Amino acid sequence: MKAGQLKRRVLLQGGSIALLLGVHEIARGATIVAVRVWPAADYTRVTIESDGRLNSQQLVVGSPPRLAVDIDGIELNPALRELVGKIKPGDPYINGLRVGQFAPGVVRIVFDLKQSVAPQVFSLAPVAAYQHRLVLDLYPQQAIDPLEALIAERLRDAPKAAGRDGTVAGIAPGTPAPPAVDPLGELMAQQATRSSPSSPPGQALVVPAPLPPVVGTTPVTPLPPPSSATARNGGATASRTDRIIIVALDPGHGGEDPGAIGPNGTREKDIVLQVAYRLRDRINASSVNGNPMRAFLTRDADFFVPLGVRVQKARRVQADLFVSIHADAFTTPAARGASVFALSQTGASSSAARWLANKENQADKVGGVNVGTHEVQVQRALLDMSTTAQINDSLKLGGAMLGEIRGIGARLHKPRVEQAGFAVLKAPDIPSVLVETAFISNPEEEAKLRSVAYQEDLADALMRGIQRYFAQNPPLARSRQL
Repeated sequence: MKAGQLKRRVLLQGGSIALLLGVHEIARGATIVAVRVWPAADYTRVTIESDGRLNSQQLVVGSPPRLAVDIDGIELNPALRELVGKIKPGDPYINGLRVGQFAPGVVRIVFDLKQSVAPQVFSLAPVAAYQHRLVLDLYPQQAIDPLEALIAERLRDAPKAAGRDGTVAGIAPGTPAPPAVDPLGELMAQQATRSSPSSPPGQALVVPAPLPPVVGTTPVTPLPPPSSATARNGGATASRTDRIIIVALDPGHGGEDPGAIGPNGTREKDIVLQVAYRLRDRINASSVNGNPMRAFLTRDADFFVPLGVRVQKARRVQADLFVSIHADAFTTPAARGASVFALSQTGASSSAARWLANKENQADKVGGVNVGTHEVQVQRALLDMSTTAQINDSLKLGGAMLGEIRGIGARLHKPRVEQAGFAVLKAPDIPSVLVETAFISNPEEEAKLRSVAYQEDLADALMRGIQRYFAQNPPLARSRQL
Protein backbone atom coordinates (compact mmCIF):
# COMPACT_ATOMS: atom_id res chain seq x y z
CA MET A 1 0.00 0.00 0.00
CA LYS A 2 1.32 3.38 -0.95
CA ALA A 3 2.13 5.88 1.74
CA GLY A 4 -0.55 8.33 0.50
CA GLN A 5 -3.27 5.67 0.54
CA LEU A 6 -2.29 4.58 4.05
CA LYS A 7 -2.45 8.15 5.26
CA ARG A 8 -5.92 8.66 3.77
CA ARG A 9 -7.18 5.40 5.38
CA VAL A 10 -5.89 6.48 8.82
CA LEU A 11 -7.55 9.85 8.43
CA LEU A 12 -10.84 8.27 7.34
CA GLN A 13 -10.78 5.81 10.26
CA GLY A 14 -9.98 8.60 12.67
CA GLY A 15 -12.84 10.66 11.24
CA SER A 16 -15.24 7.74 11.64
CA ILE A 17 -14.16 7.26 15.26
CA ALA A 18 -14.59 10.99 15.90
CA LEU A 19 -18.03 10.90 14.26
CA LEU A 20 -19.08 7.90 16.38
CA LEU A 21 -17.85 9.65 19.51
CA GLY A 22 -19.84 12.71 18.54
CA VAL A 23 -23.00 10.67 18.09
CA HIS A 24 -22.40 8.98 21.44
CA GLU A 25 -22.05 12.34 23.16
CA ILE A 26 -25.29 13.54 21.61
CA ALA A 27 -27.10 10.36 22.64
CA ARG A 28 -25.77 10.59 26.19
CA GLY A 29 -28.14 13.47 26.94
CA ALA A 30 -28.05 15.64 30.04
CA THR A 31 -25.97 15.03 33.15
CA ILE A 32 -27.26 15.66 36.67
CA VAL A 33 -24.96 18.12 38.45
CA ALA A 34 -26.79 18.73 41.78
CA VAL A 35 -29.91 17.82 43.75
CA ARG A 36 -31.53 19.75 46.58
CA VAL A 37 -34.52 19.25 48.92
CA TRP A 38 -36.36 22.09 50.72
CA PRO A 39 -38.90 20.68 53.24
CA ALA A 40 -41.48 23.02 54.77
CA ALA A 41 -45.00 22.90 56.17
CA ASP A 42 -46.33 24.77 53.12
CA TYR A 43 -44.80 22.32 50.65
CA THR A 44 -41.63 20.36 49.98
CA ARG A 45 -39.56 21.26 46.92
CA VAL A 46 -37.11 18.90 45.20
CA THR A 47 -34.84 20.35 42.50
CA ILE A 48 -32.72 18.35 40.09
CA GLU A 49 -30.13 20.51 38.34
CA SER A 50 -28.56 19.39 35.07
CA ASP A 51 -26.48 20.66 32.18
CA GLY A 52 -29.40 20.22 29.78
CA ARG A 53 -33.18 20.36 29.86
CA LEU A 54 -34.83 17.26 31.37
CA ASN A 55 -38.05 15.63 30.23
CA SER A 56 -40.11 13.76 32.80
CA GLN A 57 -43.35 11.95 33.43
CA GLN A 58 -44.95 11.36 36.81
CA LEU A 59 -47.57 9.07 38.30
CA VAL A 60 -49.30 9.37 41.69
CA VAL A 61 -50.27 6.14 43.45
CA GLY A 62 -52.83 6.34 46.24
CA SER A 63 -52.38 3.42 48.65
CA PRO A 64 -49.87 3.69 50.14
CA PRO A 65 -49.27 7.20 48.78
CA ARG A 66 -46.35 7.30 46.38
CA LEU A 67 -45.09 9.48 43.54
CA ALA A 68 -43.11 7.94 40.68
CA VAL A 69 -41.12 10.25 38.40
CA ASP A 70 -39.43 8.99 35.22
CA ILE A 71 -36.69 11.24 33.81
CA ASP A 72 -35.80 10.59 30.16
CA GLY A 73 -32.42 10.90 28.49
CA ILE A 74 -30.17 10.49 31.52
CA GLU A 75 -28.12 7.82 33.25
CA LEU A 76 -27.94 7.30 36.99
CA ASN A 77 -24.88 9.06 38.40
CA PRO A 78 -23.45 9.78 41.88
CA ALA A 79 -25.02 13.27 42.00
CA LEU A 80 -28.50 11.83 41.52
CA ARG A 81 -27.87 9.04 44.04
CA GLU A 82 -27.26 11.74 46.68
CA LEU A 83 -30.98 12.54 46.60
CA VAL A 84 -31.68 9.54 48.86
CA GLY A 85 -29.59 10.95 51.72
CA LYS A 86 -31.12 14.42 51.49
CA ILE A 87 -34.52 13.34 52.81
CA LYS A 88 -34.82 14.37 56.46
CA PRO A 89 -36.99 12.61 59.08
CA GLY A 90 -38.92 15.81 59.75
CA ASP A 91 -40.01 16.30 56.14
CA PRO A 92 -43.82 16.76 56.30
CA TYR A 93 -44.43 15.01 52.98
CA ILE A 94 -41.60 12.62 52.02
CA ASN A 95 -40.95 9.50 54.08
CA GLY A 96 -38.13 8.26 51.84
CA LEU A 97 -37.30 7.58 48.22
CA ARG A 98 -35.71 5.10 45.85
CA VAL A 99 -33.83 5.93 42.68
CA GLY A 100 -32.65 3.55 39.96
CA GLN A 101 -32.01 3.01 36.26
CA PHE A 102 -35.50 1.95 35.14
CA ALA A 103 -34.51 1.47 31.47
CA PRO A 104 -31.67 2.58 29.19
CA GLY A 105 -31.76 6.36 29.25
CA VAL A 106 -34.57 6.46 31.85
CA VAL A 107 -34.10 7.00 35.59
CA ARG A 108 -37.05 6.40 37.92
CA ILE A 109 -37.45 8.12 41.30
CA VAL A 110 -40.12 6.73 43.64
CA PHE A 111 -41.13 8.94 46.57
CA ASP A 112 -42.72 7.18 49.55
CA LEU A 113 -45.07 9.80 50.95
CA LYS A 114 -46.37 10.55 54.44
CA GLN A 115 -49.62 11.93 53.05
CA SER A 116 -51.39 12.41 49.74
CA VAL A 117 -49.96 15.25 47.71
CA ALA A 118 -50.85 17.43 44.74
CA PRO A 119 -47.52 17.53 42.88
CA GLN A 120 -46.45 20.26 40.49
CA VAL A 121 -43.57 19.33 38.18
CA PHE A 122 -42.01 21.91 35.88
CA SER A 123 -38.72 22.98 34.29
CA LEU A 124 -36.73 26.16 34.74
CA ALA A 125 -34.28 27.64 32.26
CA PRO A 126 -30.76 28.60 33.43
CA VAL A 127 -30.68 31.74 35.58
CA ALA A 128 -28.15 33.30 37.96
CA ALA A 129 -25.86 30.54 39.27
CA TYR A 130 -28.21 27.72 38.23
CA GLN A 131 -28.20 25.57 35.11
CA HIS A 132 -31.37 23.77 33.94
CA ARG A 133 -33.62 22.70 36.81
CA LEU A 134 -36.39 20.13 37.04
CA VAL A 135 -38.60 21.14 39.99
CA LEU A 136 -40.98 18.89 41.93
CA ASP A 137 -43.22 20.78 44.35
CA LEU A 138 -45.20 18.50 46.67
CA TYR A 139 -48.22 20.39 48.00
CA PRO A 140 -50.76 18.91 50.43
CA GLN A 141 -54.06 17.79 48.92
CA GLN A 142 -55.82 20.22 51.24
CA ALA A 143 -54.21 23.66 50.97
CA ILE A 144 -52.86 25.11 54.23
CA ASP A 145 -54.87 28.14 55.33
CA PRO A 146 -52.49 30.81 56.72
CA LEU A 147 -55.16 32.12 59.09
CA GLU A 148 -55.83 28.68 60.56
CA ALA A 149 -52.08 28.17 60.93
CA LEU A 150 -51.87 31.45 62.83
CA ILE A 151 -54.70 30.38 65.12
CA ALA A 152 -52.99 27.06 65.80
CA GLU A 153 -49.73 28.81 66.61
CA ARG A 154 -51.53 31.16 69.00
CA LEU A 155 -53.13 28.23 70.81
CA ARG A 156 -49.79 26.40 71.03
CA ASP A 157 -48.20 29.41 72.68
CA ALA A 158 -51.09 30.04 75.09
CA PRO A 159 -49.88 27.60 77.80
CA LYS A 160 -46.60 29.53 78.05
CA ALA A 161 -48.49 32.33 79.79
CA ALA A 162 -49.44 30.06 82.67
CA GLY A 163 -47.18 28.92 85.50
CA ARG A 164 -46.08 25.33 85.96
CA ASP A 165 -48.75 24.87 88.64
CA GLY A 166 -51.44 26.00 86.24
CA THR A 167 -51.84 29.47 87.72
CA VAL A 168 -51.57 32.63 85.68
CA ALA A 169 -48.54 34.79 86.43
CA GLY A 170 -49.37 37.70 88.72
CA ILE A 171 -52.55 36.14 90.20
CA ALA A 172 -52.56 34.56 93.63
CA PRO A 173 -53.61 30.88 93.89
CA GLY A 174 -57.31 30.52 94.64
CA THR A 175 -58.19 33.86 93.09
CA PRO A 176 -60.55 33.55 90.11
CA ALA A 177 -58.66 34.56 86.99
CA PRO A 178 -60.27 37.15 84.72
CA PRO A 179 -61.51 35.79 81.40
CA ALA A 180 -58.74 35.80 78.82
CA VAL A 181 -59.24 37.92 75.72
CA ASP A 182 -58.00 35.92 72.76
CA PRO A 183 -59.44 37.20 69.46
CA LEU A 184 -57.84 34.38 67.50
CA GLY A 185 -59.34 31.80 69.83
CA GLU A 186 -62.68 33.58 69.47
CA LEU A 187 -62.36 33.42 65.70
CA MET A 188 -61.69 29.70 65.83
CA ALA A 189 -64.75 29.21 68.04
CA GLN A 190 -66.84 31.23 65.59
CA GLN A 191 -65.72 29.01 62.74
CA ALA A 192 -66.68 25.91 64.75
CA THR A 193 -70.14 27.23 65.69
CA ARG A 194 -70.78 28.41 62.15
CA SER A 195 -70.40 24.83 60.91
CA SER A 196 -72.84 23.43 63.54
CA PRO A 197 -76.54 24.41 63.02
CA SER A 198 -77.47 23.27 66.55
CA SER A 199 -74.93 25.57 68.20
CA PRO A 200 -76.15 28.84 69.72
CA PRO A 201 -75.68 31.85 67.44
CA GLY A 202 -72.53 33.87 67.91
CA GLN A 203 -70.69 36.67 66.27
CA ALA A 204 -69.49 36.03 62.75
CA LEU A 205 -67.11 37.94 60.61
CA VAL A 206 -68.42 39.99 57.70
CA VAL A 207 -67.38 38.27 54.46
CA PRO A 208 -66.72 40.55 51.47
CA ALA A 209 -65.93 39.65 47.86
CA PRO A 210 -63.49 36.71 47.54
CA LEU A 211 -59.76 37.28 47.49
CA PRO A 212 -57.64 35.56 44.82
CA PRO A 213 -56.54 32.06 45.89
CA VAL A 214 -52.93 31.51 46.91
CA VAL A 215 -51.03 30.57 43.77
CA GLY A 216 -50.15 26.89 43.62
CA THR A 217 -52.77 25.77 46.12
CA THR A 218 -56.49 25.08 46.18
CA PRO A 219 -58.86 28.02 46.84
CA VAL A 220 -59.58 28.99 50.43
CA THR A 221 -62.63 30.62 51.99
CA PRO A 222 -62.10 34.41 51.98
CA LEU A 223 -62.24 36.57 55.08
CA PRO A 224 -62.63 40.35 55.29
CA PRO A 225 -59.79 42.72 54.44
CA PRO A 226 -57.95 44.37 57.32
CA SER A 227 -59.16 47.62 58.80
CA SER A 228 -56.10 49.84 58.60
CA ALA A 229 -55.17 53.47 58.35
CA THR A 230 -56.22 53.24 54.71
CA ALA A 231 -59.88 52.79 55.73
CA ARG A 232 -60.50 55.77 57.98
CA ASN A 233 -63.76 57.69 57.63
CA GLY A 234 -62.97 61.31 56.98
CA GLY A 235 -59.68 61.03 58.83
CA ALA A 236 -61.32 59.93 62.11
CA THR A 237 -59.40 57.34 64.08
CA ALA A 238 -60.41 54.86 66.74
CA SER A 239 -58.65 54.74 70.09
CA ARG A 240 -59.28 51.04 70.56
CA THR A 241 -59.78 47.91 68.51
CA ASP A 242 -61.80 44.79 69.30
CA ARG A 243 -59.50 42.26 67.71
CA ILE A 244 -55.91 41.13 67.48
CA ILE A 245 -53.41 43.31 65.60
CA ILE A 246 -51.53 41.25 63.02
CA VAL A 247 -48.19 42.26 61.54
CA ALA A 248 -47.01 40.25 58.55
CA LEU A 249 -43.24 39.78 58.53
CA ASP A 250 -41.73 38.82 55.20
CA PRO A 251 -38.14 37.48 55.37
CA GLY A 252 -36.88 37.88 51.81
CA HIS A 253 -35.70 35.11 49.49
CA GLY A 254 -35.36 31.53 50.83
CA GLY A 255 -34.93 28.03 49.49
CA GLU A 256 -33.51 28.04 45.98
CA ASP A 257 -33.05 31.81 46.20
CA PRO A 258 -30.23 32.66 48.64
CA GLY A 259 -30.52 36.39 48.02
CA ALA A 260 -27.32 38.42 48.23
CA ILE A 261 -24.16 36.71 49.45
CA GLY A 262 -21.54 38.60 51.44
CA PRO A 263 -17.78 38.44 50.83
CA ASN A 264 -17.46 35.90 53.67
CA GLY A 265 -20.30 33.74 52.40
CA THR A 266 -23.12 35.09 54.57
CA ARG A 267 -26.45 34.49 52.84
CA GLU A 268 -29.12 37.13 52.92
CA LYS A 269 -31.93 34.58 53.33
CA ASP A 270 -30.42 33.32 56.60
CA ILE A 271 -29.81 36.74 58.16
CA VAL A 272 -33.25 38.16 57.40
CA LEU A 273 -34.97 35.07 58.81
CA GLN A 274 -33.06 35.52 62.09
CA VAL A 275 -34.09 39.19 62.26
CA ALA A 276 -37.70 38.20 61.55
CA TYR A 277 -37.64 35.65 64.38
CA ARG A 278 -36.41 38.31 66.83
CA LEU A 279 -38.98 40.86 65.68
CA ARG A 280 -41.72 38.21 65.87
CA ASP A 281 -40.94 37.60 69.55
CA ARG A 282 -41.22 41.30 70.30
CA ILE A 283 -44.50 41.68 68.43
CA ASN A 284 -46.05 38.66 70.13
CA ALA A 285 -45.20 40.16 73.52
CA SER A 286 -46.73 43.58 72.70
CA SER A 287 -50.16 45.16 72.42
CA VAL A 288 -51.87 48.17 70.84
CA ASN A 289 -54.30 50.08 73.07
CA GLY A 290 -54.64 47.01 75.27
CA ASN A 291 -55.21 44.64 72.35
CA PRO A 292 -52.69 41.86 71.69
CA MET A 293 -50.39 41.88 68.69
CA ARG A 294 -49.44 38.82 66.69
CA ALA A 295 -46.73 38.33 64.06
CA PHE A 296 -47.30 36.23 60.97
CA LEU A 297 -44.28 35.09 58.93
CA THR A 298 -44.71 34.57 55.19
CA ARG A 299 -41.95 31.97 55.58
CA ASP A 300 -40.78 30.58 58.91
CA ALA A 301 -38.08 28.28 57.51
CA ASP A 302 -35.69 27.98 54.57
CA PHE A 303 -38.07 27.59 51.64
CA PHE A 304 -39.03 29.70 48.64
CA VAL A 305 -42.22 31.79 48.52
CA PRO A 306 -43.15 33.62 45.29
CA LEU A 307 -43.57 37.38 45.55
CA GLY A 308 -47.28 37.31 44.76
CA VAL A 309 -47.95 34.55 47.30
CA ARG A 310 -46.23 36.60 50.02
CA VAL A 311 -48.75 39.38 49.40
CA GLN A 312 -51.68 36.97 49.24
CA LYS A 313 -50.67 35.34 52.54
CA ALA A 314 -50.60 38.72 54.28
CA ARG A 315 -54.04 39.58 52.95
CA ARG A 316 -55.40 36.16 53.89
CA VAL A 317 -54.53 36.67 57.57
CA GLN A 318 -55.96 40.21 57.42
CA ALA A 319 -52.62 41.79 58.32
CA ASP A 320 -52.61 45.37 59.55
CA LEU A 321 -49.00 45.94 58.44
CA PHE A 322 -46.56 44.23 56.08
CA VAL A 323 -42.81 44.44 56.73
CA SER A 324 -40.45 42.82 54.21
CA ILE A 325 -36.91 42.32 55.55
CA HIS A 326 -33.83 42.23 53.29
CA ALA A 327 -30.08 42.91 53.26
CA ASP A 328 -28.68 45.02 50.43
CA ALA A 329 -25.91 44.10 48.04
CA PHE A 330 -24.21 46.28 45.46
CA THR A 331 -21.59 45.82 42.80
CA THR A 332 -18.88 47.40 44.98
CA PRO A 333 -18.18 46.81 48.69
CA ALA A 334 -18.11 50.56 49.38
CA ALA A 335 -21.93 50.90 49.54
CA ARG A 336 -23.27 50.83 53.09
CA GLY A 337 -26.20 51.85 55.30
CA ALA A 338 -29.78 50.80 56.07
CA SER A 339 -32.75 51.90 53.96
CA VAL A 340 -36.55 51.78 54.12
CA PHE A 341 -38.70 51.66 50.99
CA ALA A 342 -42.37 52.17 50.19
CA LEU A 343 -44.18 51.54 46.94
CA SER A 344 -44.20 54.01 44.09
CA GLN A 345 -46.96 54.03 41.49
CA THR A 346 -44.91 56.26 39.24
CA GLY A 347 -41.13 56.38 38.98
CA ALA A 348 -38.53 55.41 41.56
CA SER A 349 -37.28 58.11 43.91
CA SER A 350 -33.67 57.47 42.85
CA SER A 351 -31.68 55.41 40.36
CA ALA A 352 -30.44 53.25 43.25
CA ALA A 353 -34.03 52.56 44.37
CA ARG A 354 -34.97 51.61 40.82
CA TRP A 355 -31.96 49.30 40.51
CA LEU A 356 -32.73 47.61 43.82
CA ALA A 357 -36.43 47.14 43.03
CA ASN A 358 -35.57 45.57 39.68
CA LYS A 359 -33.15 43.21 41.40
CA GLU A 360 -35.59 42.18 44.14
CA ASN A 361 -38.37 41.68 41.59
CA GLN A 362 -36.22 39.02 39.89
CA ALA A 363 -36.51 36.77 42.94
CA ASP A 364 -39.21 34.64 41.33
CA LYS A 365 -36.91 33.78 38.44
CA VAL A 366 -34.12 32.64 40.76
CA GLY A 367 -36.37 30.91 43.30
CA GLY A 368 -38.36 29.21 40.57
CA VAL A 369 -42.07 29.80 39.96
CA ASN A 370 -44.42 27.51 38.10
CA VAL A 371 -46.10 30.29 36.13
CA GLY A 372 -49.07 29.21 34.02
CA THR A 373 -51.47 31.52 32.22
CA HIS A 374 -53.91 31.57 35.13
CA GLU A 375 -51.23 32.33 37.71
CA VAL A 376 -49.93 35.23 35.62
CA GLN A 377 -53.41 36.72 35.41
CA VAL A 378 -54.00 36.31 39.16
CA GLN A 379 -50.67 37.93 40.04
CA ARG A 380 -51.22 40.81 37.63
CA ALA A 381 -54.71 41.48 39.00
CA LEU A 382 -53.48 41.40 42.59
CA LEU A 383 -50.38 43.52 42.08
CA ASP A 384 -52.06 46.28 40.08
CA MET A 385 -54.48 47.33 42.83
CA SER A 386 -52.19 49.54 44.91
CA THR A 387 -53.77 52.74 46.20
CA THR A 388 -52.59 56.22 47.04
CA ALA A 389 -53.89 55.83 50.62
CA GLN A 390 -51.87 52.64 51.10
CA ILE A 391 -48.73 54.37 49.87
CA ASN A 392 -49.27 57.36 52.16
CA ASP A 393 -49.66 55.07 55.18
CA SER A 394 -46.62 53.08 54.10
CA LEU A 395 -44.55 56.28 54.02
CA LYS A 396 -45.66 57.05 57.59
CA LEU A 397 -44.69 53.56 58.75
CA GLY A 398 -41.37 53.76 56.90
CA GLY A 399 -40.59 57.16 58.40
CA ALA A 400 -41.20 55.87 61.93
CA MET A 401 -38.94 52.86 61.32
CA LEU A 402 -36.19 54.91 59.69
CA GLY A 403 -36.09 57.26 62.68
CA GLU A 404 -35.72 54.34 65.09
CA ILE A 405 -32.97 52.71 63.00
CA ARG A 406 -31.11 56.01 63.11
CA GLY A 407 -31.60 55.98 66.87
CA ILE A 408 -29.55 52.79 67.35
CA GLY A 409 -26.56 54.45 65.69
CA ALA A 410 -26.91 52.55 62.42
CA ARG A 411 -25.67 54.28 59.32
CA LEU A 412 -28.47 55.20 56.88
CA HIS A 413 -27.98 54.87 53.16
CA LYS A 414 -30.58 57.61 52.57
CA PRO A 415 -32.08 59.91 55.25
CA ARG A 416 -35.64 59.52 53.96
CA VAL A 417 -38.01 56.75 52.92
CA GLU A 418 -37.40 55.91 49.28
CA GLN A 419 -39.95 54.64 46.79
CA ALA A 420 -39.85 52.20 43.90
CA GLY A 421 -42.03 49.57 42.23
CA PHE A 422 -41.35 46.62 44.55
CA ALA A 423 -43.76 43.83 43.65
CA VAL A 424 -43.92 42.58 47.23
CA LEU A 425 -45.27 45.94 48.49
CA LYS A 426 -48.35 45.99 46.27
CA ALA A 427 -51.04 44.85 48.70
CA PRO A 428 -53.80 47.41 48.08
CA ASP A 429 -55.14 47.42 51.65
CA ILE A 430 -52.07 46.94 53.88
CA PRO A 431 -49.45 49.60 54.69
CA SER A 432 -46.27 47.93 53.44
CA VAL A 433 -42.56 48.68 53.69
CA LEU A 434 -39.35 46.95 52.69
CA VAL A 435 -36.44 47.32 55.11
CA GLU A 436 -32.90 46.87 53.81
CA THR A 437 -31.09 46.21 57.08
CA ALA A 438 -27.57 46.91 55.75
CA PHE A 439 -25.30 46.17 52.79
CA ILE A 440 -24.29 42.54 53.11
CA SER A 441 -21.77 43.17 50.31
CA ASN A 442 -19.85 45.51 52.64
CA PRO A 443 -17.44 43.44 54.82
CA GLU A 444 -18.01 45.58 57.93
CA GLU A 445 -21.78 45.53 57.60
CA GLU A 446 -21.75 41.82 56.81
CA ALA A 447 -20.02 41.26 60.17
CA LYS A 448 -22.66 43.41 61.90
CA LEU A 449 -25.48 41.48 60.29
CA ARG A 450 -23.99 38.24 61.63
CA SER A 451 -23.83 39.74 65.13
CA VAL A 452 -26.58 38.74 67.57
CA ALA A 453 -26.24 42.13 69.27
CA TYR A 454 -26.91 44.03 66.04
CA GLN A 455 -29.83 41.77 65.14
CA GLU A 456 -31.33 42.43 68.58
CA ASP A 457 -30.84 46.19 68.25
CA LEU A 458 -32.37 46.13 64.79
CA ALA A 459 -35.40 44.14 65.97
CA ASP A 460 -35.83 46.64 68.85
CA ALA A 461 -35.70 49.57 66.43
CA LEU A 462 -38.24 48.04 64.04
CA MET A 463 -40.56 47.23 66.97
CA ARG A 464 -40.38 50.81 68.23
CA GLY A 465 -41.12 52.03 64.71
CA ILE A 466 -44.24 49.87 64.56
CA GLN A 467 -45.36 51.16 67.97
CA ARG A 468 -44.75 54.77 66.90
CA TYR A 469 -46.82 54.24 63.78
CA PHE A 470 -49.75 52.76 65.70
CA ALA A 471 -49.55 55.51 68.32
CA GLN A 472 -50.25 58.05 65.58
CA ASN A 473 -52.43 55.83 63.37
CA PRO A 474 -54.50 53.50 65.57
CA PRO A 475 -56.15 50.68 63.61
CA LEU A 476 -59.93 50.83 63.51
CA ALA A 477 -62.15 48.25 65.18
CA ARG A 478 -63.05 45.39 62.84
CA SER A 479 -66.73 45.14 62.00
CA ARG A 480 -68.55 42.03 63.16
CA GLN A 481 -72.18 40.98 62.95
CA LEU A 482 -74.40 38.16 64.22
